[in-house]
Amino acid sequence: MRRTDITQDDGTWTALSLEVESRRRPGLCLFSTGRRLLLAQQSLPVLLAAVEQDYCGVEFWRTDAYRSVVPPLRTDTARALAGSPDRWAHRFARRLLDAPDSPLHDGRWLLSPDSPLLHWNHGRRPQAEYWGSMLVEGHPDGYIDWFVHSGSWEILPLRAMPDAEDGRVKAYRKQARDGTLPPVLLWWVSGLDCHLILDGHARLAAAIAESTAPPLLHLHRTAPSDEVTAGTEQAVRLYEAELARFAELRTVHGGHVPDGAAFAGPDLARRLQALHTEQRPTWAWPLLGGEPQWRRVAREATANQRWIADD
Repeated sequence: MRRTDITQDDGTWTALSLEVESRRRPGLCLFSTGRRLLLAQQSLPVLLAAVEQDYCGVEFWRTDAYRSVVPPLRTDTARALAGSPDRWAHRFARRLLDAPDSPLHDGRWLLSPDSPLLHWNHGRRPQAEYWGSMLVEGHPDGYIDWFVHSGSWEILPLRAMPDAEDGRVKAYRKQARDGTLPPVLLWWVSGLDCHLILDGHARLAAAIAESTAPPLLHLHRTAPSDEVTAGTEQAVRLYEAELARFAELRTVHGGHVPDGAAFAGPDLARRLQALHTEQRPTWAWPLLGGEPQWRRVAREATANQRWIADD
């Protein structure tokens, strides 16, 4: 795996790009058949989901089989990396690649501390209320409402959230107060239109309990290298064409017409940045056996509780 730091013009770190090779199918794998999804970790069903026929939302069932893809984080490590999202990103990237049951597969990925989740509140609501509202409720079953927050983009825990008095949460609450809380690792899944918690259920619960915004690292697929190369060449051609257009205008109307660099330059920068960071849909693998197999898995996972598997 190749890791590349992405920075702004002033050198400010913004994200970590990951190029993954020789990993054709992930250990934490999303399967699909029609409107039905199955998330499996090393062949164990973790999450079953069914998109409604009118595409208003998703019914889901969690099996409690999910295990974090990141080993427990030590307190001294949290103190050493506090306030350094770039160092956390590199650490999580190594863990994700080493874990046989992570969602990484061949292609380019982005780990970024920036997420729409951080921008929607704008300080209008108390942090505990805001982050609590972003959590999808229900265990073992529940509903992701796609009309919430102009889509969904909510946070779906892969196991039941611990309460504020849980021992791990209490330990993390102190780190939340001290400003040393490690990031919550989220994975955006386009088929669900929400974030799944890969690691940090207790840390998110601690941040909510302390009414503070949790540090985040947001994982998603992005454009592969060949598309970045082709897109870069196209962006440069557009930039040069725009400068040529301004040059013609200067020839006709005189030197009071600008050379166009002030207009074309920022547009080129935005295009190049988007090529390296824009979000791409999550890959899903076809479920062998199709919908009948999905229903068999659902009936077994739900202990025949006549969940949506029998609708």
